[in-house]
Amino acid sequence: MDGQRRAVVLVSGGLDSAVTLAVARSRGFTCHAVSFDYGQRHRFELAAAVRVAGSLGVDEHRVVGVNLRALGGSALTDDGIDVPKGGEIGPGIPVTYVPARNLIFLSLALGYAEVVGARDLFLGVNAVDYSGYPDCREEFLHAFEQCAGLATKAGVTGDRFRVHAPLARLDKAGIVRLGVELGVDFSLTHSCYDPDQEGRVCGRCDSCVLRAKGFREAGVADPAPGARG
Repeated sequence: MDGQRRAVVLVSGGLDSAVTLAVARSRGFTCHAVSFDYGQRHRFELAAAVRVAGSLGVDEHRVVGVNLRALGGSALTDDGIDVPKGGEIGPGIPVTYVPARNLIFLSLALGYAEVVGARDLFLGVNAVDYSGYPDCREEFLHAFEQCAGLATKAGVTGDRFRVHAPLARLDKAGIVRLGVELGVDFSLTHSCYDPDQEGRVCGRCDSCVLRAKGFREAGVADPAPGARG
């Protein structure tokens, strides 16, 4: 090993993952970004992920293909399920939940971490602000750490993997403020679940609503193209 502290950071191209990458860099990690082309209807986020990774100076950025559209079961991967628009964000697990997505993504990121010699994984899950997703909970992340120790060569030979979720207890306004403090260029990010064919945000899906609320409560103007406050 070369003495560098390496981390693999899951970068979707959205607001949360951009701030998470900035946090990892601020903690002194050499960052390897990984994004997933999983058949999501909002694939414009992948171009945003490339922009974000470039702006924050990652050592390497890989985009990994995994076809979750073949499974369906989510408004983000199944054209037969509409993305909710304009309603109140309520309790329960929403139709934008993608079955086992973070479990799959973390497993692939774990393999990448073994390859590059990283023992730290960062992802931008947030459970205090609304998500409703079971794979955003800290209990899941702790369990995954245990699994990583059992399922990898590095783990069984004495190394420990750590999963970091630095935004887990922040609301969206807090995430925006932290991003501003760390110099994140939010104009590079994309959050909409259902953009049009030109990539323009809908302004009414849960992700757009939460983003607008976060910037509004943080007292910060959203610089992203087409953002609606």
